[in-house]
Amino acid sequence: MHFLEFEKPIAELEGKIEELRHLSDGGDLNIADEVKKLQDKVEKQLRATYAKLTPAQKVQVARHPNRPHCLDYIRALITDFTPLAGDRLFAEDRAIVGGLGRFKGRSCVVIGQEKGNDTESRVRHNFGMAKPEGYRKAQRLLQMADRFGLPVITLVDTAGAFPGVSAEERGQAEAIAKSIETCLRVKVPIVSAVIGEGGSGGAIAIATADRVMMLEHAIYSVISPEGCASILWRSAANAADAAQALRLTAQDLKELGVIDRIVNEPIGGAHRQREETMQHLGNAIEDALESLRGQDGATLRLNRRQKFLDMGQKGLS
Repeated sequence: MHFLEFEKPIAELEGKIEELRHLSDGGDLNIADEVKKLQDKVEKQLRATYAKLTPAQKVQVARHPNRPHCLDYIRALITDFTPLAGDRLFAEDRAIVGGLGRFKGRSCVVIGQEKGNDTESRVRHNFGMAKPEGYRKAQRLLQMADRFGLPVITLVDTAGAFPGVSAEERGQAEAIAKSIETCLRVKVPIVSAVIGEGGSGGAIAIATADRVMMLEHAIYSVISPEGCASILWRSAANAADAAQALRLTAQDLKELGVIDRIVNEPIGGAHRQREETMQHLGNAIEDALESLRGQDGATLRLNRRQKFLDMGQKGLS
């Protein structure tokens, strides 16, 4: 288990539990009662710690290396998944994965950003930072879903679109804008979930949806705290201040009307109970799709557009 800086007291307790278990394996000692006491302390400490996370700490949780990623959710929730590659214009971008599958027995299109789980997969998926061809692939899948009347599920987890020169040369901004426009044009239900980090236009390119939800400890912001601090304070050392000011937590964004639902995570975060987290999100996506069932395409599109036009109006009157 990878422990975050603020989890040091929990790490010490779990280290003691492992030591006791190691001693028990090597002899006739019965230390079950002592292990149970320490486990109760760990759970109590987890509850206390995660009940009062600061925005900066939530950023760390959202980026936790053991947190489930897009492909983990696809494997857990989507059956008969058939990946589709390429934008039919330039290349295949592995930062965005997508394809056809069945969710709860219902045919659908799935699009998501994959960060990778180890060094090799992170490099292969470019750490979840898509280039223009990735967003054009997303557009192609959205248009296909519209053509065949299939609901769309998007899984958002990116620090942002790839900022390299090659991406800018191939029209990064246009590709993102076109993806947002395509989301607003299609006449099928779109449900989006921020499962980790929702960064800037790279996130909203596939998160312009009828229903937008976030996991409890996910983040969603126009810029990373480090990037914001570098601009405002000329130093990334002020990232914690930036995280506070950006109001990037699920709780803040629900209050502001930017998202529609918060999906609770198990005590200690999604990285501790991966299967339970994925099941919770699956149930939330099912509820969202069910709420959209039966609405005609024109109504869906009109309501989706109005939803984003109204954003930011809450509390201004």
